[in-house]
Amino acid sequence: MKIDRPLLFAPQRWEWGGLDAVFSTSAPADELVTNVHVAGFVGDRIVVCRDERYGWFLPGGTREAGESIGECVARELAEEAGARLAGELRWIGAHHCVSDRPEPYRPHQPHPEKAWLWCVAEVEIVGEPGNPDDGEQVVEVRLAAVAEAQALLGASADWMPDLIALAVESRG
Repeated sequence: MKIDRPLLFAPQRWEWGGLDAVFSTSAPADELVTNVHVAGFVGDRIVVCRDERYGWFLPGGTREAGESIGECVARELAEEAGARLAGELRWIGAHHCVSDRPEPYRPHQPHPEKAWLWCVAEVEIVGEPGNPDDGEQVVEVRLAAVAEAQALLGASADWMPDLIALAVESRG
């Protein structure tokens, strides 16, 4: 793939997790995937979620012990967006990460290497976010036009507009 998204492919330092991350369109090994996020489309709009701690984000999160990628996506879509898959889940890339923390975030996770998988799929909103007690407390779910999603998500990570553009391109 031609690298024309310099902010997305630039090395990242995620201090909140003690992670050095590099985006790639190469698939990570399944056992390295600790987190999965989805650019979920309803028609030409993208599902974005907002909580009061982190602001706007794409639905997704941390895999539980023994959970498949598909199971993680189904759970996270329901919890954070009140949504479910309405089409095939396709990965578009991953942040390959190395942690400098002495232990993994959760005991079942690989360490120090891990990967955050980014996917695209058609979804449908079927209810309110589940908002489990131990998860983000989503206060708003929005079906945003591409440019709006890029602006909302770009406020917290300068590379997110590039990721959204890649998600749009990957739909064909």
